[in-house]
Amino acid sequence: MEELAGAAGITVRTLRFYRERKLLPPPRREGRIAWYDDHHLARLRTIAALLERGHTLTGIADLAATFESGRDVGELLGLGEDAAPATWSEETPVRLTPEALADYFAGEVTSENLAAALDLGYLGTDGDELVHISRRLLDVSAALVREGVPLAAVLGAGREVRKHTEAMAELFTGLVRDHMGAEATADPAASLERLRPLAKSVVDAELSMALDRLIRTARAKAQECATGSPEDRPRTGY
Repeated sequence: MEELAGAAGITVRTLRFYRERKLLPPPRREGRIAWYDDHHLARLRTIAALLERGHTLTGIADLAATFESGRDVGELLGLGEDAAPATWSEETPVRLTPEALADYFAGEVTSENLAAALDLGYLGTDGDELVHISRRLLDVSAALVREGVPLAAVLGAGREVRKHTEAMAELFTGLVRDHMGAEATADPAASLERLRPLAKSVVDAELSMALDRLIRTARAKAQECATGSPEDRPRTGY
């Protein structure tokens, strides 16, 4: 215990206190000897880093409990014990320490948000690290939070977007299955992978046009507010 406390730069008393608060997992025991390892040292460094970022010990304990109940990264990415990463996925996973995640979403990493991200499948656990399933989603989520959108709202929107995109993926799969004949029957995965860019282009174009319509409506309303509706404008002539 003295060695672990020294390596972490804390006192033995503080280490005991962290153990009492269940901030540390229990050591491996052999008889009356307790063995601590690099996992415990990493957890202590994470605690120190989160404390520096303004988290309370209660909040850190909640985060730790949520972290330990999260899905393993292999389950998140659909990998077996000896499976290689999926070469057909276009998303790039990102490894993060808990303190790095806190830096991405300053003040927004709560046990509730962490649990929501784990449940949504955005995050998985791998030892003392977290793995975000998509660099693009991570960066967009962080950008939205910087714009003032609460992380809880971002995650809620992500859950709704997931429902719609899964429905669109099923629709496209049905087109391939129903209209591509023998090729789709023989190897549906290959057909979907080959035609994926077409599906993405359709979704991107439709979303862009939907935003165009919303922007046009918003501009028209702003213009109307600035100049008044046609009924409110003064009439001229006789």
